[in-house]
Amino acid sequence: MFYNLIRGILYPFIAIFLIFNSKKRKFVFKRLFQDFSILKSDKEYIWLHCSSVGEINLIDGLIKKIKNKFPQEILITVFTDTGYNTAIERYSNDSSVTVMRFPLDDLFILKRIIKTISIKYLVLVETELWPNLIDEVSKVSKIILVNGRISNKSFPRYKKIKLILKPLLNKISFFCMQSTNDKDRIINLGADKNKIQVTGNLKFDISFESFSNREKNNLKKLINPNKYKIFVAGSTRTGEEEILINVFKKLKNTLLVIVPRHLERIENIEKLLTNSHLNYQRFSDILIKGENDNSNIIIVDKMGILRKFYSICDISFVGGTLVNIGGHSLLEPLFYGKTPIFGHFLQNVKTISRDILSLNLGYKIHNEDEFLQAINLIETNPVSEDKINQFFKSNQFAAEKIIKIMEEE
Repeated sequence: MFYNLIRGILYPFIAIFLIFNSKKRKFVFKRLFQDFSILKSDKEYIWLHCSSVGEINLIDGLIKKIKNKFPQEILITVFTDTGYNTAIERYSNDSSVTVMRFPLDDLFILKRIIKTISIKYLVLVETELWPNLIDEVSKVSKIILVNGRISNKSFPRYKKIKLILKPLLNKISFFCMQSTNDKDRIINLGADKNKIQVTGNLKFDISFESFSNREKNNLKKLINPNKYKIFVAGSTRTGEEEILINVFKKLKNTLLVIVPRHLERIENIEKLLTNSHLNYQRFSDILIKGENDNSNIIIVDKMGILRKFYSICDISFVGGTLVNIGGHSLLEPLFYGKTPIFGHFLQNVKTISRDILSLNLGYKIHNEDEFLQAINLIETNPVSEDKINQFFKSNQFAAEKIIKIMEEE
């Protein structure tokens, strides 16, 4: 009641703000006034709620196993536009999967959805704790939190609202946490220790695409590296491109491919390159022209192609790690046999990064000098394919453990 009272008080002020901010207005309207008639009232659903692209990629293996084990339809709700677009692209041809934007925890819309469809399970991916969503769905269905994690950054914030959080956690039927540390933290916040199991990280169950030699050669031909080394910087965030540019300037015979996490940042990256007197091309322009016109920097302005670029690169950097974001998927370049270089902000990938470093499968760097040293080490001491395969095999099966818990629940 208190949560919804606060929301009600804030609504008039938010409405005034939206009048003067067309971008935010569009964001809100797309979520509150979407077409809810696509939901099938005669079907029972397993509802998976995600935040963004990372979680959509994360649940791919889990969804495949759900479809093999359960007869229900699947509803995916996503908070961000990029996550929504990724899900639409991936499941648009699958009639058993419905994708919608998350309606911003609006109580009345959630009641409408729950009244329209029957829900077998609500699956919260990672720590998506929306009070109205959990409260309303818990009245009609069981809720399972999967791939649960609580970072060093978020744990102190959660502890401050422990008294508010505990009743919410008690409405969740089961917690599938990534690590023992995550399990201890969720217990500390008030979750029932008898409803928690460490199931590992779903990232190891992601079905990474395999690219043929022909596909990889076609991409290389398109970007025309001219026998240069291909340096792919994936999922970069604000503040990282400056570092990458400085490192790039000290490299010889190298083609830099920048793949920003958010496409709306591309104009800012272009300004950085222009101010540094560096030539570049957008990948979309290369696609139109049919080849790279000898630019040694490419900005990828297209979603869903990072993995293919990782598969052809000689040097790989994973973004969100040199600034205080917490890191994106370190497994993507590694899956394609590339040794990942990453910064020291690793709170989102702490377990995976620790395992990668302990097995000498990647390099953690703090500054430009260490970045250059890591590049030299990769060229002289590449990681063996057998070592990478063993790493993936020893960490799989989180999805199977989650399915077993769902069946028991």
